Amino acid sequence: MHDTTVLLIEVGALLLVLSIVGRVASRFGFSPIPFYLIAGLLLGEGGLVPLDASYEFLEVGSEIGVVLLLAMLGLEYSAEELVTSLKTSRVAGILDAALNALPGAAVALLLGWGPIAAVALAGITWISSSGVVAKLLRDLGRLSNRETPVVLSILVIEDLAMAFYLPVLSALVIGAGLLQGATTVVIAVAVVTLILFLALRYGKFVSRVFSTQQAEAFLLGVLGLTMLVAGLAEAVNVSAAVGAFLVGIALAGQVAHQAERVLTPLRDFFAAIFFVFFGISTNPADIVPVLIPAALLAIVTIATKTLSGYLAAKRAGVGVPGRWRAGLTLTPRGEFSIVIAGLAVGAGIEPTLAPLAAAYVLITIILGPLLARVPDSEWFKTAVRTRAARASTLKK
Repeated sequence: MHDTTVLLIEVGALLLVLSIVGRVASRFGFSPIPFYLIAGLLLGEGGLVPLDASYEFLEVGSEIGVVLLLAMLGLEYSAEELVTSLKTSRVAGILDAALNALPGAAVALLLGWGPIAAVALAGITWISSSGVVAKLLRDLGRLSNRETPVVLSILVIEDLAMAFYLPVLSALVIGAGLLQGATTVVIAVAVVTLILFLALRYGKFVSRVFSTQQAEAFLLGVLGLTMLVAGLAEAVNVSAAVGAFLVGIALAGQVAHQAERVLTPLRDFFAAIFFVFFGISTNPADIVPVLIPAALLAIVTIATKTLSGYLAAKRAGVGVPGRWRAGLTLTPRGEFSIVIAGLAVGAGIEPTLAPLAAAYVLITIILGPLLARVPDSEWFKTAVRTRAARASTLKK
């Protein structure tokens, strides 16, 4: 059969499977994310039915999925709200980096992988998955919760930090000189600053460019601008996710509401592709030898990420249930962790880093959505109320 024919068959069958998986997950009250990942593992490299013809299509689709997830997150908040959140969450961002990057660096050094691998593994364990967290917030109906701005602030700080971290790591793994590495970082910082400035200063003007009267032209315009800025950001070593997020906050008023309405179906489709592709691109056989160290690292960093989110929400004056929701929602790692591992392994730093990162991310990305639901359970709410009542009694 022709390659295009096989591609259509593979993608069509995959979408039908995802539809069934999504309905089953919804029926039992679960997020479909872990099930998408497991489906990817079963259908991908080393799985039961490798999807060779559609691999490149799904790879591109997964990139678009991350871009749309972050653009839609940006639509929820204005540029002014972003700047305010960043100012109020600086301490939380530093604490988040220290608590979650140090365990990864320590494990790499203990395994004898060397300082450059330690820098890479520190990034893998530090950065939460913006794509997974964004979908979790939407699936669990928490976009308007009081702790959500805290969660988004930490995500944005992490994504913006990647604008500095990735150029530095790139320079380290290729053995670049100090001047070349510094130049790369300066360019990345300048691009992020420029995009944020344009969003703050000219966001209303950007919104006026688009007419909400013609749905087709509006969709093409907003989608085109989002992907263009994301691509340009990626070209200068700034995360495409950061570029897409800043496009989202640049749109305001009726344009933002209309953009959210027309982009939602596309976001849902490509987000599912993103999670499935992650599973497809991971060979289950490579995970087995590193499963135990990956699981131990996941347990430690799930705890540290929960702590950093809890403390950040506490500093923002959020109540105890909201603090737990913030911390547990941030636990999944994802797209950035895989990018970091690929960058290091591609440069020949430490081959074992790739399967370890894949196992680690899969564990956190499967457990994360399940843990995020815990604060909504009745037994957890009862436990929080009981503890609060006991603390109140002791004070008296």
